[in-house]
Amino acid sequence: MTGAQSGESRPASERIDDIIAALGDWRAETLTRMRELIHAADPDVVEDVKWVKKNSPGTTTWSHNGIICTGEPYKAVVKLTFAKGASLADPDGLFNASLEGNTRRAIDIREGETVDADAFKALVRAAIELNSDARK
Repeated sequence: MTGAQSGESRPASERIDDIIAALGDWRAETLTRMRELIHAADPDVVEDVKWVKKNSPGTTTWSHNGIICTGEPYKAVVKLTFAKGASLADPDGLFNASLEGNTRRAIDIREGETVDADAFKALVRAAIELNSDARK
């Protein structure tokens, strides 16, 4: 659901800023860092907030020719779920959650943990390439 569909007229980037600011803890720092890495990997990435509900501000998504990944803060983790993660090579072993599914894979980041920036950006680029190949 885009901003216009959810009744929200502000740009998605501002709404994501608000979601992050409302966290006010390590999860905000983690989500901000991962967001910056996604933009570094793909300056043309499209940010959106999807699946907005009355009791939820929605889910942050990053797309390029399809969803690359979502970013969701939970109490104990920040979860980055790659829409087609099961189809991506993960030579650095970043995926550590949702490993049993046939489609998605996720990276759960706990307080105090960091993700290798270069490996993460390579994973984002691979997801974009997979999305682009699927559109051909």
